[in-house]
Amino acid sequence: MDPQAPATEIAVIHEEPSWFVVAKPAGLHTVAQRESGAPSVEAWLRAHRPDLAGLDECGLVHRLDLETSGCLLVARDAATRARLREAFSGRGGDIRKTYLALVEGRLAPGSFTLSFASRHKGSAKVSVSPRGEAETIGRCRWGVRGQGPGVTLVEVELLGPGRRHQIRAGLAHLGHPLVGDTLYGARPDAGAIRLHAARLEVDGIEVEAPAPGWATETRADGV
Repeated sequence: MDPQAPATEIAVIHEEPSWFVVAKPAGLHTVAQRESGAPSVEAWLRAHRPDLAGLDECGLVHRLDLETSGCLLVARDAATRARLREAFSGRGGDIRKTYLALVEGRLAPGSFTLSFASRHKGSAKVSVSPRGEAETIGRCRWGVRGQGPGVTLVEVELLGPGRRHQIRAGLAHLGHPLVGDTLYGARPDAGAIRLHAARLEVDGIEVEAPAPGWATETRADGV
């Protein structure tokens, strides 16, 4: 993949006067990797949306992990970026975030309220516990969308501000790591992590990214 990521691999799926949403492919960094020069959405924006080059991270409002696909929000100006970042933090406005995740085992519909805290410096994982300081609390609820042999497809809504690795670490804490997520105890033979940012609701407008193959295939299996 070219470091700037060709337009055929990143699609703009919705545009508003002050912001737009792109569909990020799995395996692509969100922000530019200054040392490695690896492909990123930010690099693509610099190449294909030069009017955003003066904004921090070319207007990217939030980030998705390397292996997570789906909706990524981009602001067109600094004031909108600041407003939307506040909304993502839970301090102002309201942004609804819904994900699809494929987890190991049979998982029933449910929810969690857990504390997510960074480990020692340099650790890629976060620690999860039932209680913690208010600024560490993350909440989710989910429904079941399909099941296959030994796996469950769930649709997860983040409630309030998201925490780092909230879905990944939270579901693993409950004994259902995401398929492919070996960092949190998944089987090592399943390939990439199955997590997709399916929908964003911003300023009352809902945007949906096309579901990846693993999600549509599992959904077709039924419940």
